[in-house]
Amino acid sequence: MEYVELALDGPVALVRLNRPPVNALSEQVAVELGEAFKRCRDQSIRAVVVTGQPHFAAGADIKGFQETMASGRGEWTAKSLLDAIWILDNLAKPTIAAISGFALGGGCELALGCDFRYMADDAKVGQPEVLLGIIPGAGGTQRLQRVVGFQKAKELVYSGRHVGAEEAVEMSLADKTAAAADLLDVALADAAEWATKATAAIAAAKRALAEGRPAPMAEALQVEAEAFAESFATEDAVEGVTAFVEKRAARFKGR
Repeated sequence: MEYVELALDGPVALVRLNRPPVNALSEQVAVELGEAFKRCRDQSIRAVVVTGQPHFAAGADIKGFQETMASGRGEWTAKSLLDAIWILDNLAKPTIAAISGFALGGGCELALGCDFRYMADDAKVGQPEVLLGIIPGAGGTQRLQRVVGFQKAKELVYSGRHVGAEEAVEMSLADKTAAAADLLDVALADAAEWATKATAAIAAAKRALAEGRPAPMAEALQVEAEAFAESFATEDAVEGVTAFVEKRAARFKGR
């Protein structure tokens, strides 16, 4: 892949955007992200960190927008990125976005596809598409409101303003902040810790939370019951129960 790097550190995968100077999101970048996230489905990978330096992703390639408008094609950028983020969102393992610099537009949407967002203390996130006369097209209007609430999402999308790390934490758009120099190390350390957990159970919980949230309570409880049954049948469940009875630390394998 030309613009996306995938590196493994034991059970942790690091997906890094590498399209200088600002990691602008083109169709090729989106396709490569999708390919990297597909590789992260491997069961041996138990946690994923997504990042980019000096900017996580400062948004879409605006020159690409011009070319698309001139050609009469209007969907490629959003569709390719939407597909990649869908794969990321549905990975059956914990995921962390380590946000340096700007995560704007599609970059913010990419970060919203992760379970957790860690921001450098000088980073900025936002959905500024309205300033270009368009709206978010890769899940921003939908994922953002599920994270920060309907009214706050409305304000952020309508204004297109940039949000700093401290405010992002206050509105639950970010989960943790760190000095820029320490950010990636913090994210990788936490991912390594997640990778020692019962990641098969985390995957079941992730599905129950995601599928149950928009459903009526009766349907949501059925989703939870099915996910519980899945987790109860795993090797990790046997190990967890056995370790508890034997009064020792569990050695989970993620299956």
